[in-house]
Amino acid sequence: MGLASAAHAQAAPTETRRYAIEVAGLRVGTMTATRQPQPGTTEVISTLTSDVQVTFLFYHLKIYYKVTNRVRGGQLLLSTVEAHTNQGDFSSRTEWLGDHYAIRADQYKHHYQATEKHPITYTVTDMFFGEPGSHATAFAEYFGDYFTVSRAADGTYRAHRDGREDEYHYANGQLVTLIKKNPLKNFVIRLLP
Repeated sequence: MGLASAAHAQAAPTETRRYAIEVAGLRVGTMTATRQPQPGTTEVISTLTSDVQVTFLFYHLKIYYKVTNRVRGGQLLLSTVEAHTNQGDFSSRTEWLGDHYAIRADQYKHHYQATEKHPITYTVTDMFFGEPGSHATAFAEYFGDYFTVSRAADGTYRAHRDGREDEYHYANGQLVTLIKKNPLKNFVIRLLP
């Protein structure tokens, strides 16, 4: 095999985005999004990892979660979410079983079980790798259901689900700021240089 053929056979490089998580202007954690094409296949493994530790007055908040998505040919095959918090350990799983997804989310104060017959082709994790464009929904791996996505202005999108709203800001097609709105204090997730 020649050098050109060997180079062509290799998968595209892994994409990594690193973010700082801030509350009230203070850095309280990090978030990392990666997307790794699998060599010799049409499969892509994406992960979204968040690690937050902060003390509010006398309350220490600890949240670690990791989303892992396996996608083939643009369709989600398996999504797992593991969450470790000071409220306990939680998980979600969405798996394609040939003609439907089995969905189960067991998160803090959120329990959901369902089946979905339509292929899932766009997720919240995908929003870290480019603007939603014409996608009107994004599958929320953590919750096991969908956010409604709407364009608010050039480079700004809002994601709504069950009274929650997140605001995504893009520059040159890249997510630069995510505001996770919260009744107490918003979490601001900023792209690191």
